[in-house]
Amino acid sequence: MTIDELKNVKVDKVVDARGTSCPGPILAAKKAIAEVGKGQVMEVLASDTGTQKDIPAWCKKTGHEFLGLIDDAGTFKLYVKRAK
Repeated sequence: MTIDELKNVKVDKVVDARGTSCPGPILAAKKAIAEVGKGQVMEVLASDTGTQKDIPAWCKKTGHEFLGLIDDAGTFKLYVKRAK
């Protein structure tokens, strides 16, 4: 998705993992995905740069769809659509 599309995507759950370092953001995402329905979108907020690689890799491993990320002045907004 483009950045404009990501800015307009309907987010069903926001996970704020800012201020935590690896593995904090990925653990928060794993826990929160259970609260999101199939086809819904979760936004993960993170300040750890490693999250940019960790979340897409986790999505690939679990089958969820990684929609993209926005770097908003040091806060990474990563978007995941629950697949199952």
